[in-house]
Amino acid sequence: MNFPILTFITFLPLLGMLIVLLIPSGKDEIGQELSKTIIRWVAAATTFLQLILAFVIYFTYNTGLTGVNDEKSFQFVEKISWINAHLPMIGDIKIEYFLGLDGLSVPMVLLTAIISFLAIFPSFGINKAVKGYFAMYLLLDLGMMGVFTALDFFLFYIFWELMLLPMYFLIGIWGGPRKEYAAIKFFIYTLAGSVFMLLVMIGLYHSTGTFNIVEMMNQGNFLPDSIFGGSGTTVRYIAFMALFIGFAIKVPVFPFHTWLPDAHVEAPTPISVILAGVLLKMGAYGMIRIAFPIFPDAFAYFQTLIAWIGMISIVYGAFCALGQHKVGKRDFKKLIAYSSVSHMGLVILGLASMRPEGVTGAIFQMFNHGIITAMLFMIVGVLYDRSHTRGLDDFGGLAKKMPIYTGIMAVAFFAAIGLPGMSGFISEVLVFLGAFKTFPILTMVSGLSIVLGAGYMLWALQKIFFGAIPVRWQGPWDPTGLKYKTDDVNGLELTALLPLAAIVIFLGVYPGPVLDLMTGSVSQLIELMKPFIH
Repeated sequence: MNFPILTFITFLPLLGMLIVLLIPSGKDEIGQELSKTIIRWVAAATTFLQLILAFVIYFTYNTGLTGVNDEKSFQFVEKISWINAHLPMIGDIKIEYFLGLDGLSVPMVLLTAIISFLAIFPSFGINKAVKGYFAMYLLLDLGMMGVFTALDFFLFYIFWELMLLPMYFLIGIWGGPRKEYAAIKFFIYTLAGSVFMLLVMIGLYHSTGTFNIVEMMNQGNFLPDSIFGGSGTTVRYIAFMALFIGFAIKVPVFPFHTWLPDAHVEAPTPISVILAGVLLKMGAYGMIRIAFPIFPDAFAYFQTLIAWIGMISIVYGAFCALGQHKVGKRDFKKLIAYSSVSHMGLVILGLASMRPEGVTGAIFQMFNHGIITAMLFMIVGVLYDRSHTRGLDDFGGLAKKMPIYTGIMAVAFFAAIGLPGMSGFISEVLVFLGAFKTFPILTMVSGLSIVLGAGYMLWALQKIFFGAIPVRWQGPWDPTGLKYKTDDVNGLELTALLPLAAIVIFLGVYPGPVLDLMTGSVSQLIELMKPFIH
């Protein structure tokens, strides 16, 4: 394909952002409302066009052409010289504009496009600084998409850092009461991980003479007398752990997870959707795209430790989610945030197994978790928009008042539990199948999360939708004069939720359309790692 589709799908949000910034604000109230409406729909049209391009990529991707450390195995490749300079005391600097996709990245590109488009609709409720919000939203979209398409480490790093700025402002300006604290905490954690990544990237360049990620995967390209030359050296182990921590912060896994609940609780609903749906996947993607294949010897050395981290994250996150039912806590959004720590721990455990089933299940879990948590956070947003509370004890009996909403919520809850017939079940089973062959004891302990997950999800379902309807929901007004609406989901909310529910059910019955994308590349990744794993 000669059409530079990856450039278009990556930078289309930048064009949308520029159009949004050029839209006049309006001089009177009517003009201002018209301007806000145009801005919203420009953003929606931009992300919709991006979604169309993602589907073009999906349907034209050749699943028979696989590979990980061979440029010919990547598809939709766009590669030109970007920076080529000679600097005194440093030497030649060669950086390429290098984009390409394989079976590891196509599912993430598709996920990013789906979530970015559907999260636009709950964003329509944003009324504060609308132009700035949607400009930052589209810039965030650009950064996320660029991470999954870049094959040059320098370019990857730029996209990774580009994502940090808009997310900081989206939480810090449009977030909740403790938005500044949550935004700064997110920024500091992510920036710390980025510093680790930057230092390793510089060392890799001096060791290989290139920023090309694909060439870095070939151990023969490392200069024998370079800092990362050789195999099984202490310096390589340190570099691997620096990369792993940088990516683990973004996943996030225990003990680097503490920024996540605060960010989710304070972020506006659509940003929580993107944070859980896409941003968390960037960390795990960085591991399988960069850290593991570039340092396979170090991965083999720390393989058991990585599995332990995955297991602890799974169980710890599940217990923390269950703890949200404790009196004095009971925050619906925080429950889902901690459940994300648990479910992303499954991804780490599957990757640590380095077995075909486990790695395939981990990548599929990344996709499924993105869809399911997007549903869950949108569902929380529906309740919060009507009641201005997220307390689990503030609701009850909503199944009688909001039957359609209850049905959608049930789909999301059962998918998060991993009920057979839902997409989450397939990915979790694959992870456990692969991990059990490598780490049987850790896998059995991790299985405890299934029971805990059913506990905290079903308990929340019972509290919110069944039982007696609280007094405040029985009348139009509460004693303070605040109106509590129990209207069922509206058309805009259904537009965002129904496609996600359809994907969850469809992939639960027939997961082939996503699994077929990744199996070839997963096999090649494992072949690349196999000589180093005992």
